[in-house]
Amino acid sequence: MNFLDRIEINPKVCNGRPVVKGTRIPISVLLEQIAEGDSWETILAGYPELKREDLQAALFYARESIDHSEIKAVNA
Repeated sequence: MNFLDRIEINPKVCNGRPVVKGTRIPISVLLEQIAEGDSWETILAGYPELKREDLQAALFYARESIDHSEIKAVNA
């Protein structure tokens, strides 16, 4: 699966935040729900327009974003 087929970044949609293509559902919202422990079934029930492939695409997008970012430790 090419996850970019399911992700859209358009300055006219949600201020250019990545969303599931054809929706106004930000990828960050889906990732937050997954991180909070919501099951995929719960998330999909809350967004009936989504498919499992959209959640997979969100995770792949996050992975690729991290792989192409430089993360530095912050000394407290």
